[in-house]
Amino acid sequence: MATTSPATPTTAPATTGAARRVRFAGLLAAEWTKIRSVRSTVWTLILFVVLTVGLTAGLTALIVANWNGPRAGPRDLRIIADPVSFILGTGIGLGQLTICVLGVLVITTEYSSGVIRASLLAVPGRVPMLAAKITVFAALLIVIAEVVAFGSFFAGSALLHSKVPVALGDHNVTRAVIGAGLYLTVLGLFALALGGLIRHTAGAIATVIGVVLVLPILSGLLPGDWGTHVDAYLPEQAGSLIYGARPQLGAVLSAWEGFGVFCLWAVVLLIVAAYLLNRRDA
Repeated sequence: MATTSPATPTTAPATTGAARRVRFAGLLAAEWTKIRSVRSTVWTLILFVVLTVGLTAGLTALIVANWNGPRAGPRDLRIIADPVSFILGTGIGLGQLTICVLGVLVITTEYSSGVIRASLLAVPGRVPMLAAKITVFAALLIVIAEVVAFGSFFAGSALLHSKVPVALGDHNVTRAVIGAGLYLTVLGLFALALGGLIRHTAGAIATVIGVVLVLPILSGLLPGDWGTHVDAYLPEQAGSLIYGARPQLGAVLSAWEGFGVFCLWAVVLLIVAAYLLNRRDA
């Protein structure tokens, strides 16, 4: 008996750890099934691809066709100064709204349909369920967002080549294109976090769009240096720096600093969403 008793405490932790890994793998599989089986996910992603790449190609072609038009001077100088930011910004500016909507829908549809109650009954811990949802959604977004970012860049650069040649090998261009995909991924998680906080689809979508589109406009009206700093640290303003190849004039943050600030916004909101998920009823 003295020889067998020490074996019991050493094998139990390993078994528990293996069981936890299996359970989390099951959570990942369940979240993947939920995300891909909802029609809104598929259609929103299709709309994201079409809007982003289509707008990039369409607007770039329009600019090139009217390169020597009456308003060509200031516009062309901005494009020449940072063609990558122009190429990526044309499509991302509107395409990012579909990512905002998708991030909200991923979690709020479970509340509106009542699926969240079944999920919480099936899973003892609420935070692991949310962690699995975040992991699956982030993995899906990073793949699609990077494909769209590179597709947009190649389409835009091919059309713009006769006026402003730009290639992936140019300074900071690869970082900017990869950064566009990273920005869209974090934006989706940011929207998911707000959806988890508000738990109402219309309210969460309005809040996310307000943060992305309205807040930068309002902060631009603030006077002085403090207004400039407030504007620089807003989520969209900070995060969008990552898909520009050249620093913006008078920018408070560098590209990676801005992206770090954006990630911090998303992480804090996700932590708060996880805390409230534990505290509130479904």
